[in-house]
Amino acid sequence: MKKVRAKKHLGQHFLKDLSIARAIADGLSGVGYENVIEVGPGMGVLTQFLLPKDFTTHVIELDHESVLYLQAEYPELSPRIHATDFLRLDLKKVTPESFALIGNFPYNISSQILFKALDYKDQIPEVVGMFQKEVAERVASGPGNKKYGIISVLLQAYYDIEYLFTVHEDVFDPPPKVKSGVIRLRRNHKKKLDCNEKFFKQVVKQSFSQRRKTLRNSLKPLIGKSGFEDPLLTLRAERLSVEDFVYLTNQLESIQP
Repeated sequence: MKKVRAKKHLGQHFLKDLSIARAIADGLSGVGYENVIEVGPGMGVLTQFLLPKDFTTHVIELDHESVLYLQAEYPELSPRIHATDFLRLDLKKVTPESFALIGNFPYNISSQILFKALDYKDQIPEVVGMFQKEVAERVASGPGNKKYGIISVLLQAYYDIEYLFTVHEDVFDPPPKVKSGVIRLRRNHKKKLDCNEKFFKQVVKQSFSQRRKTLRNSLKPLIGKSGFEDPLLTLRAERLSVEDFVYLTNQLESIQP
């Protein structure tokens, strides 16, 4: 394996411990797809562990220097190096088939990457990635946890999520000021929620808009003057499961003018 000093999108932080990159790559189950898209490969620290695996790897990299490096070091990958902005890319043009998404994701756009994955949820059975630890914990947290929030509910509606391991600062050079966390998302069996999915998002976002208040207060814009009552309204948003939010969505939709 090549001992590359790979760019990490925390700024200029370099991953020194290649066992971490290997562990991230090994987080892929390989079940339900034959293609993998890596976001932000930099100088290939993770890519080198993906290429020997039994699937087709594509990489999406915006940095010109990194693209040139990847083309030179991994010529077999060249036709599948996409020099573009992941957030603006139509992923069906990369591959129309199912694929896993993986990466040491740029922390400043990591939430946007996850929401984009959600847009392609029927094409993406699995996501494995390294995030800022706080974000990773938020995504994986369940009801009753203070870190449970909008992104937790929206992703857990369609994915089963595991927190795999923590990555400490000292494996980077220079070390960042935050720890990292690696998580895996596996698509669940829900093709569609049992509610209006667009309104579901609105209900979830409104519920957490004033997370210290009960739902009776935070959902006032959707309840209006209807007089709607339900035991769930006495709780804070962080207490509700995905199924509770589906139920609440159906109840609130029925009273909309």
